Amino acid sequence: MVKIFVVDNGGQWTHREWRTLRDLNVETKIVNNNIFFDDLLKEDINGLVLSGGAPRIGLRETLGNIDEYLEKANFPILGICAGHQYMAHFFGGVAKPAKKPEYGKIELNILKEDDIFNGVPKKSIVWESHNDEVTKLPISFICLAESESCKIQAMKHKNKQFYGLQFHPEVEHTEYGELIFKNFVKLCKI
Repeated sequence: MVKIFVVDNGGQWTHREWRTLRDLNVETKIVNNNIFFDDLLKEDINGLVLSGGAPRIGLRETLGNIDEYLEKANFPILGICAGHQYMAHFFGGVAKPAKKPEYGKIELNILKEDDIFNGVPKKSIVWESHNDEVTKLPISFICLAESESCKIQAMKHKNKQFYGLQFHPEVEHTEYGELIFKNFVKLCKI
């Protein structure tokens, strides 16, 4: 059985991320973001989800031990909202207050085909809840999706299976959110 842990960054929907994985028959649990990477390795995990967080958390200089995970992990990582913003920051991108914060349903436009979006139409409705966003893509990443107001809705590392999503796939209002999680689980099985 695949094992994916959810790293808690204080997000309001961290338990939904955990529940979505559990409902997909994934062995999962929520862990604090200050757990050491070596302790995660002892758990023999196949992937990590970096949860969203409180306002501005993705803009911090440090966030628990997430730097260590992003530096050392050789398994897939999915950053959601603040986890996405922090991932961009760590790899040299820029996250800052959005010119137009997004809340509620928005239309997602997929720009590049990728395994994380396998089976998801080029346009779909996703759920947003953010004041901040990635405004400059890290050099080592490619942009996978955008919305009208946010040009980096989804990104992927060029050499690692690290993904960032500005929107919330764990929320039922995201049309293909469960499918996105299923796709991430498949990536963790490889």
